[in-house]
Amino acid sequence: MDAPQQSPGKGPSNAQAGGLEWRVSPGLVAYEEAVAAMEARVAAIRDQGAPELVWLLEHPPLYTAGTSADPAELLDGARFPVHQTGRGGRYTYHGPGQRVAYVLLDLKRRGPDVRGYVANLEDWVIRTLAACGVTGEKREGRIGIWVARPDPIFGSREEKIAAVGVRVRRWVTYHGISLNVAPDLSHFTGIVPCGISEHGVTSLKALGQSADMAAVDAALKKNFGDVFGF
Repeated sequence: MDAPQQSPGKGPSNAQAGGLEWRVSPGLVAYEEAVAAMEARVAAIRDQGAPELVWLLEHPPLYTAGTSADPAELLDGARFPVHQTGRGGRYTYHGPGQRVAYVLLDLKRRGPDVRGYVANLEDWVIRTLAACGVTGEKREGRIGIWVARPDPIFGSREEKIAAVGVRVRRWVTYHGISLNVAPDLSHFTGIVPCGISEHGVTSLKALGQSADMAAVDAALKKNFGDVFGF
């Protein structure tokens, strides 16, 4: 483990115009604590008018099982803790070197369109990758953001660089996206990531790009405003 786990309440935080809080937690945040904090904030947004939140963090190594997870796709359940989660999707990995962004927005106020919200999350990641020198793309029928790479045998291959998984409660979103900056990619081999076995995973580091988390965070913040209008 690269750093001590941190309380989800720690770390830089600031409120932006429109009632959005932007929070960056240092170290590693325990998954259970993050989920509890998100659920409390979702209730506060809906019932008390609390500010919306974008929360950037890293988790210790773990696997999460979404609502569509197939137990057969957990290939090594003893490797890391496995957490059942209410977000959509199947099995995913989280760990050091991966930027997780939890996004808590009030869709009742911004427009109750979950499909459009997910499309905005994808566009946010694609713009952020472009700022880091990588072309990310969507694929019909495949969740997440993909990178096409040259392959000496097949001409090209596609690898996943970012995952998207959301939950909406009373029109307030939570969970969000995870972007592979410089994680240990071998950790993904304990699962079939998002149920897709015919394609691999990659990261900014594996693509030869600078794996600077601060630069990624800056790009996420700028492009969030461009996509979501903050």
